[in-house]
Amino acid sequence: MGTPRDQVLVGVIVGAHGIKGEVKLKSFTSDPPSIGRYGPLQSTSGQSFEITKLKAAKDDFIASLKNVNDRNEAETLKGVELFVGREKLPKLKTHEAYAHDLMGLDVVLENGTALGKLVGMPNYGAGDLLEVAVDGNAETVLIPFTNAFVPQEDFSSGKIIVNLPEGYLDEGERE
Repeated sequence: MGTPRDQVLVGVIVGAHGIKGEVKLKSFTSDPPSIGRYGPLQSTSGQSFEITKLKAAKDDFIASLKNVNDRNEAETLKGVELFVGREKLPKLKTHEAYAHDLMGLDVVLENGTALGKLVGMPNYGAGDLLEVAVDGNAETVLIPFTNAFVPQEDFSSGKIIVNLPEGYLDEGERE
């Protein structure tokens, strides 16, 4: 079905928890617990999920979903991405963008050379990273999403311009 541009990815169900139908939920919102306050969340298949209870866990949340009452049902939801209408999210400040809106943008070096496309924005605890599918390469490259590496924050051109130190892209090829 795909995702309309008026929907923003706010979380993903990462697995089942316990025997009563609870799920492990990863929130992508800037204020992670706010995922429980946006009302019904939608999947790409059009399913609606309403969080009835949310409690913090080690790296994510444990959530109870309306009409999900047993582990078997919860297990079928693993990997389901959850979206909310853009109108329910806080208004963005100048030079801010939702990560969801940056996916698929061209990533270009400051000298104008095309590098690839943005395919992900993981955060392993030390800050957001740009995951770039490099043109002509099967592997992706991770670039810190910081002012040093991404000096311009105007994405209206449909490009992300990156400043990489000399040899940055060569490091993985030496192994």
